[in-house]
Amino acid sequence: MKMWCGAGPLAVIAVVFWTQCILLDGVDAKKGRKRPKEATPQHTETYNSTLSNSEEVGGNIKIPEHRVDPLGSWMDFVKRPVGNFPGKCRKRKRPLPGPPGPPGPPGPQGPPGSPGAEVTQEVLLQEFKEMIKEATERRAAALDRQASPSQLPTALLTLEGMTSYRRIEEAFHCKLKGPVVVDKKTLVELQNFQTPPAKGAFLRGSGMDQTTGRFTAPITGIYQFSANVHIDHNEVKRSKRQLKSRDNVRVLICIESLCHRYTSLEMIVGLESNSKIFTVSVQGLLELQAGQYTSIFIDNAAGAAITIQNGSDFMGMLLGV
Repeated sequence: MKMWCGAGPLAVIAVVFWTQCILLDGVDAKKGRKRPKEATPQHTETYNSTLSNSEEVGGNIKIPEHRVDPLGSWMDFVKRPVGNFPGKCRKRKRPLPGPPGPPGPPGPQGPPGSPGAEVTQEVLLQEFKEMIKEATERRAAALDRQASPSQLPTALLTLEGMTSYRRIEEAFHCKLKGPVVVDKKTLVELQNFQTPPAKGAFLRGSGMDQTTGRFTAPITGIYQFSANVHIDHNEVKRSKRQLKSRDNVRVLICIESLCHRYTSLEMIVGLESNSKIFTVSVQGLLELQAGQYTSIFIDNAAGAAITIQNGSDFMGMLLGV
């Protein structure tokens, strides 16, 4: 009795469902009798199945009926698996990357490397020579490829043999024509020079005026000058007065005759020499602007006259701009 009570609701539902199915079947049967032409036969056989000879001759195809079993359908519904249906696979969208975060802390310091090779000036010079030699060899090889086969290969140039020669446009070497007497306490500019006839002397350019003894710079640049002045101080020795410490002779090479305004080349000597003639030499570099001139001055601070001997030299040349 208890089992019947437990299965009572299910039985009632099954009876109701069975009744509804029978009613629906009756209604469908009535509609089928009213409209026989609209009924669409259900084919259970495949399209490729062959027909028998009786079916081909008669043209009538017998279609088996498939009736729905309500109780079996209900039992299939009751016994269906619950929760085991696989869900639809949906493509998940990848999240967009966010902004980069702050940089992390620096890592630990690595071990120190091995000490490098010591680079000296000699090593750098040797590397430079090798680079020049390699570039020269590549240039010579390129010239050899361009030349005809009958020509001899171009000689390779080395760094030691690469010497550039340039012509010195302004230079002179002249000598004083005759003696020049310089009175005591007097400053005299030497003039009246000449180019020696002996080989070795030279006069290049138009800067040197031998009559005035002045060299005018044609361009602004660095010039080198030198002078060898031969002095005869016999008058000083023959005088009865005793030589003093201020008795001396200055030889100067001045710019624009302004020995105190511009830088000058200067040499000071005393008159204590026992020889009759002695030589005072002065040399150095001066920067001249275009149009400025230089000349030799003798400043006799002694108490007697001195004589500048002929053959005293005045030389100069342009070193560069």
